[in-house]
Amino acid sequence: MLAAVVSGMLSGLALIVAIGAQNAFVLRQGVAREHIGVVVAICAISDLVLIVAGVLGVGALVESRPGLVRIMTGAGAAYLIWFGIRSLLAARHPKTLTASAPTAKGAVAATALALTWLNPHVYLDTVLMLGNLSTAHGPTGRWWFGLGAGVASILWFTGLGYAAGLASRWFARPRTWQVLDVVIALVMFALAAMLLRSAF
Repeated sequence: MLAAVVSGMLSGLALIVAIGAQNAFVLRQGVAREHIGVVVAICAISDLVLIVAGVLGVGALVESRPGLVRIMTGAGAAYLIWFGIRSLLAARHPKTLTASAPTAKGAVAATALALTWLNPHVYLDTVLMLGNLSTAHGPTGRWWFGLGAGVASILWFTGLGYAAGLASRWFARPRTWQVLDVVIALVMFALAAMLLRSAF
């Protein structure tokens, strides 16, 4: 039991910690100290749903339908490109990057949902990879593995979102926000290119 939980935590962290669209957004909201709880909750709960789906074996179903994966990949790449362009446009106007111009909670929640559910890598990593890894622990052990992966997800997103707020003093200057937005845009474009290259 304990071995399965630890294995799930380590596997979950290995897949979640890598920089991606979702993590970049959580980081940005954490630095801005803006609706962090909403973003963390959406990312963590979404991960838990996907982990459960993987442990249940939904990953095998998705893997058997390459056309569905290709459609999801195209939609995800398009959204990443749009988000990257939006970040570049935001970087051109530093006055909009300060804490005096907060983003509506609904818009932040919608972006968090889109960056999570329109990202094919989330399905490949969480549903397919973790789902397949869980089978090595048997019918009962796979749920303990899933529990470990779920705990890792909650700890990661909570830590990333709230710890980023500690660095907010360095982001008091608009120039620093510009650099962050440009970096996020480049990450989005790179991820979109990788998705398109892998699917088409």
